[in-house]
Amino acid sequence: MRRVLAAALVATTAAMTAGCVSTAQPASDGSPETTGGGQIAWGPCTDIKRPDGEPPARQDQNVRCGTLSVPLDYAEPGGEQIKLAMIKIPAVDQRNRIGSLLFNFGGPGASGVDTLDQAAKALSTLRARYDLISFDPRGVERSSGVRCGTGADLDAFTSQDTLPPGEETRREIEAANREFARLCERDAGRILPYVGTVNAARDMDRMRIALGDEKLNYVGMSYGTQLGAVYATQFPGNVGRVVLDAPLDPTVSFEERTLAQTRGFQQVYESFLKACVKERCEIGTSVQDANANVEKLLNDLAAKPLKVGTRELTQGLAATGVASALYSEMTWPFLETALGQALKGQGGALLYLADSYTGRNEDGTYSTQMTSFPAITCADSAERPDKATLRRTEEAALAISPLFGSEGSGGLCSIWPAQGGDEAKRVDATGSAPIVVVGGKNDPATPYEWAPRLTAQLKTATLVTYEGEGHGAYLSGSRCVTQLVDAYLLEGKQPAKGAICPAA
Repeated sequence: MRRVLAAALVATTAAMTAGCVSTAQPASDGSPETTGGGQIAWGPCTDIKRPDGEPPARQDQNVRCGTLSVPLDYAEPGGEQIKLAMIKIPAVDQRNRIGSLLFNFGGPGASGVDTLDQAAKALSTLRARYDLISFDPRGVERSSGVRCGTGADLDAFTSQDTLPPGEETRREIEAANREFARLCERDAGRILPYVGTVNAARDMDRMRIALGDEKLNYVGMSYGTQLGAVYATQFPGNVGRVVLDAPLDPTVSFEERTLAQTRGFQQVYESFLKACVKERCEIGTSVQDANANVEKLLNDLAAKPLKVGTRELTQGLAATGVASALYSEMTWPFLETALGQALKGQGGALLYLADSYTGRNEDGTYSTQMTSFPAITCADSAERPDKATLRRTEEAALAISPLFGSEGSGGLCSIWPAQGGDEAKRVDATGSAPIVVVGGKNDPATPYEWAPRLTAQLKTATLVTYEGEGHGAYLSGSRCVTQLVDAYLLEGKQPAKGAICPAA
């Protein structure tokens, strides 16, 4: 998990975003939405993908796709332009339409175009009066997505083992990181300096203008909370109704982020084991027994991977599969089954979980999920940790969790081929409309401690606390959270200060 858990900020919809690779542009019907800040030519969606990489069985013909041109470099707005892929699901009640509601589902690296199409049913209450909008941010998928090497290259990168711990394993990981960074520089070096969150926030204001909205109404999940916070900092007067769910504290260092996430994943893993053994559990009769069986499985896989068709379930992929299923309590039963099967020599289900996390399609191609993440993360920080800092981080994380401990994002960023900056770390929305922040007490990827921090930094935000499990609260099934968020987005009713929602 030393590399993969660096990408642990994808929202609860992460499983839906896997397998969404496509470079085809949506067809256009030539109908610009508006003028000013660019035009969006909406047309039929021609390349929507489901998590398995296949098109949906039935496409809603009301859903429209389009592109918006924005500057690659905002310092030269008249220079080279890139096209941002967008999707629109029109409001059902056009007579009482409030406006547009823009979504970012997390990552960084998740395709908003694919995810919004998949999540539309769950967002039907909001669709009643909003045009639901999302997009592939710059550097992601159809929007000049960062691509690094071939599918075979990514197979080698994602399948690498992290056991047994020691200098040899560390040298192998360092070599893999350097090769990955080299491929990213070769294949995407031109855009790497421009994929950061500050530029993405500027893109969102271009979208607001092109959509014809006076204010930006926005829902950001996981990494999308940082994007929303940066937007509110850059354009406080343009903020409408904004909800930030599963918040990230942008001020944390790579080391602080790694240790907080390691604690979060270990806590949720232990909760999973406790829930499993309450009834008949496929992986053990007690927490200690189940944990020992999982540890033995991973050690055995490091020595001898399991054959799964023409592929292998390695220890590295198995650990990734475990992490993938911890994002939502709803996937715990599948994790139990997958681990139980792997203990019997059948690794297909655990490999499926790993593929859903890394964005691998059945044909061996990948989405940009694993490649866009480090590109954006490293662009958003000037921090480039030295080896001593990385070793200290790794040792502290492994002491917290042998399963999830790692050097974190700092490992790749320390050798990244493009410089980063700290502008996306400074947020202050003074002067903006009220913002609602929703933090989960048992969120593995964005620990609860970050929620009050971001709320305080924004100056204009109100915190809602969700006491349940999982990464993200709005799509968790919590009626309390749903009602509070919907009341704010649809009616402008702000949650009470100190609002708490029980576990779903």
